[in-house]
Amino acid sequence: MTTSEERAPAEVSLGLFDRDQLAACISCGFCLPACPTYRLTLDERSSPRGRITLMRAVDEGRLAPDDPTVREQSSYCLGCRACEPVCPAGVQYGALLEQWRDATWSGTRTPPAAVALRVAVRATPALAAAGRVRGAARSTGRARGDGMQLMLGCVERALFPGVSRAVARLLPGIEVPSGQGCCGALHAHSGGRAEGHHLAERLGSALPGTILTTAGGCAAHLVDVLGRDRVRELSEHLIELWSGSEAPALQPLLVDGRRARVALQDSCHLRNGLGVTAQPRDLVARVADYVELPSASICCGGAGTYSILRPDDAAAVVAPKLAEVVSLDLDYVVVVNPVCQRQLVTSLRRHGSQVRVVHLAELLAMALPP
Repeated sequence: MTTSEERAPAEVSLGLFDRDQLAACISCGFCLPACPTYRLTLDERSSPRGRITLMRAVDEGRLAPDDPTVREQSSYCLGCRACEPVCPAGVQYGALLEQWRDATWSGTRTPPAAVALRVAVRATPALAAAGRVRGAARSTGRARGDGMQLMLGCVERALFPGVSRAVARLLPGIEVPSGQGCCGALHAHSGGRAEGHHLAERLGSALPGTILTTAGGCAAHLVDVLGRDRVRELSEHLIELWSGSEAPALQPLLVDGRRARVALQDSCHLRNGLGVTAQPRDLVARVADYVELPSASICCGGAGTYSILRPDDAAAVVAPKLAEVVSLDLDYVVVVNPVCQRQLVTSLRRHGSQVRVVHLAELLAMALPP
């Protein structure tokens, strides 16, 4: 087996990728069982090491960015980063995937749906209007200082406005600054890395304090651009805040007189990018009987724009998870990311399931005393 020290960077490079990251992959195969698309296909090209082999070929000019296999695999990848925690070489696959899509999804090669979504979330006034119409948490005006400040998000404030309202109940007095745009995660993951970084920096200026986010994917992107000290995800913040006497007197959630049975679906980027896994489980267990979903750590198929760009593949990824939800006799599935919430709500509805999908903030707000 070739080691990263033995593999010298190629003499010819088009400069499309971080060459050190490409060279770091030792093709050991530890990533194979962790990759959802490889598990479905057993096709080496649909694994992280297979895709990195394709990236090397593109970077060295042996394959064109618009080669059919290159384009298919750059699109078929979920971008869940499940390969990163199991990689002994520490390959930052998520960063490589962003660089790959910059190369393969540029100009007219960008999927039209990805272009439309990137344009739709670019306009800050439109996002603010959507939040007002849908009833998201009210803005408290311009940012007042460097304290904790709630990020409303673009998808979440339009599709799931109850999440920010729940946070406002859990954290009375939380600052919700005006002028919030998109964080840019959607752009960075869809072939627009430069714009994604610009939008994150602009959001960081609108929220100059510590950014509190209820979206795992947004959290990981903001950490990459702004730094870990600027960003806190809701569950990790609540665990720290409620470690002592500040914890509210949460009431158990009951269904037919018994404690509710509740499972959690991890946010891929929160789990694999930031390592936040125990905190949301701890919080769920405070108010309900926590039930571990066997596939909780495996992507639900939402994956940013994935379920829109590749709905059939997204359905294949989520199918085993739906069967687990039914078999466990659950009352609720809790999520910590709006894209996961959309994917599971729609998938379970089509499956005919009555299990409710709620964000962690909504579950905890339900347990607050009246």
